[in-house]
Amino acid sequence: MDDGEDFGVWLGRQLRRSGLTQAEFAQRLDLTRAAVSAWVTGRARPRAELVPRIAELLGTDTATVVTRETDAGLRLPIAWHHRLAHRDGGREYGNAAAFAFDAGLAVLARETVQNSLDERLDPTRPVRVRFTLHELTGETLKAFLDALKWNELEAHYAAASQSRQKVGRVLDEGLRAMREESTLLLLRVDDYNAAGLTGPEYGDGRYAAVVRRQLDSHKRNDRAGGSFGLGKATLWSTSRLGLVLMNSTLSESHEGRTARRVVGRLDLPWREIDGTAYAGPAWLGEPDTEKEHESVSRSWWATEHEVANLKLSRESEDPGTSFLVVGAHDASGAGNSLEDMHEALHSAVADNFWAAMTSGRTVPPMLEASVRTLRNDEVVIPERRVDPHERHPALARAFRAHLDGETVTELTAPDQVVATAVRLDVPPLRSEGRRAAARAHHAVLLVTPAADTDEDHSRIVCMRGTRMTVTARRPRGLGMGVDPFQAVLLAGFATGGDNGEVRAAEAFLRAAEPPEHDRWGTTEELSALYPNAPRRLTEFNAGMDAALREVVGRRTTRDDGTGPEVLRNLLRLDLPATGTGRRSHGYPVVDRVSGRVEDDGAWVLDVTVNVPQRDDPWHLVPVVKFDVRSGGRPALAWAELTAKENCAVVDGRLVVAPDVRTVRFGGVTDVTSHPVAAAMAGVVVDIQQAREASA
Repeated sequence: MDDGEDFGVWLGRQLRRSGLTQAEFAQRLDLTRAAVSAWVTGRARPRAELVPRIAELLGTDTATVVTRETDAGLRLPIAWHHRLAHRDGGREYGNAAAFAFDAGLAVLARETVQNSLDERLDPTRPVRVRFTLHELTGETLKAFLDALKWNELEAHYAAASQSRQKVGRVLDEGLRAMREESTLLLLRVDDYNAAGLTGPEYGDGRYAAVVRRQLDSHKRNDRAGGSFGLGKATLWSTSRLGLVLMNSTLSESHEGRTARRVVGRLDLPWREIDGTAYAGPAWLGEPDTEKEHESVSRSWWATEHEVANLKLSRESEDPGTSFLVVGAHDASGAGNSLEDMHEALHSAVADNFWAAMTSGRTVPPMLEASVRTLRNDEVVIPERRVDPHERHPALARAFRAHLDGETVTELTAPDQVVATAVRLDVPPLRSEGRRAAARAHHAVLLVTPAADTDEDHSRIVCMRGTRMTVTARRPRGLGMGVDPFQAVLLAGFATGGDNGEVRAAEAFLRAAEPPEHDRWGTTEELSALYPNAPRRLTEFNAGMDAALREVVGRRTTRDDGTGPEVLRNLLRLDLPATGTGRRSHGYPVVDRVSGRVEDDGAWVLDVTVNVPQRDDPWHLVPVVKFDVRSGGRPALAWAELTAKENCAVVDGRLVVAPDVRTVRFGGVTDVTSHPVAAAMAGVVVDIQQAREASA
């Protein structure tokens, strides 16, 4: 009787499932109610000779009573339970947490992989994450909808889609596409070597944090990347139908079991059906038999057949969770073809987690990731593993050198990596009192020459914790004569250290991150916990720039006289003068420009602009001209303008928020506007303020 779930807990649930009271069960066993009560409360165990009789009364066999790895008797029906509207009349027209992030597959990939890394189970093995796009049509679609019990949802969708709020419009479009195109796109995210959705149905635990609650991260790991409990909302925001199914293999048993804990959650706006008002969320599961949760749907232990019908089959018994986004789309508008979405997922994982996927000679990677695409269970795009060296070769080379201890103090060859220290003075917590001293943390800055294939370079990629890229910042004051480079700033646990200073830096930088975890800056949490925090961050950034100048300042120029050196001679920053001969105070200034000439003769430019503070957004017009020795400079037309950092392109203008200090954009010139071939003249770049915006 020592196997499986605790006998008393198991027996209590079986009595509720069968509708028997403790008194009725005791009477059928010719025992007192007190004897059965002692079993249920765990104060006693039944004698061995009673086990066959208990099994008979519960409609099961003796082995089930002994092992308690499954429930006895008939299965309860799986159904959807919809939360009734609040009695005080309050209404929610959507899940506010879903609006905390910019929507899109890239954001989903970043948040879900970060959560998987935070839940890595065995630190000697990588957590494995696989994204599967799966398009359903015809009979395959019909079978899936039947397994999903779509007939129980249709009335709720019809009512919710009539809402004039944003969520209602998205639902209406999702239903229209499924109805008219007879297709449904699923996006499944599987992780392995992860903790899984452990914990009780309603109490504290990973399961309740994901399935039942909002803004509950339930992360006790001080190395975790996430801390707000918001990232999971990206799963639902990626679904046009607001619907996510989950199948989890647990690292810790629950109710005596670990395999195929399944549940579904639907997030809809407030709605009314046949005079009954519903609050929003609904759950797919087994009706709960506990009195305080009567009729609520709880997770159930599904069969292999059930998870196969719900497209949730897992390929191994390794712990972890499979999340299935039903009605997936890329809300960023980057493209909704299968090929575009496949590439968006692959690129997002590579861009955000290249360091976590990089291994050393004796250090395994923290992450392995792949993407595949199916249609009606048949492969459309084969599974493709994300290789950090393929998309970010120089960055991966730098980090591998750090892991292998093969860094140098000065760059003398194109494949070398310099490692230098950057000091972060972590202020004491306010709760520690004024007499507490700051802690000096030595972050690691890695610098290496950029690869020829690098589209983005000459920046500092910053990370902590589980090695997810937090931000990529442009250093200041490097001048124009610096060869392209890649730099990586490792802080906190990303350095590989684990002492008091490392932990203090990790906590400080985590507090400096907003919910998107995409920059280090002043946040409400940071200001509340630490004195002088903004100053310390400013000093940290200045320290990065100073350390970088020490490294790249010693670099020798290329001696072949071609390539980037030639292009630099053709590129200039145009700084219009005022009457005093200096740039007017408080006006955007071009800080850096790099570029190349394409085979078709077009200039491809990358421009960084420093923007001063003001109360209103900036509306700027980038201007590119040929730099000629005499006469007026011919203005060129843009064939393409793209926003890269901290700005948006609207009708040929850069729109910049008031609190932004640096923006970056890219541009391609229109060859038909060139008076001469691009290779025969340099270019200058200027930034002008849109006239109507300044009126």
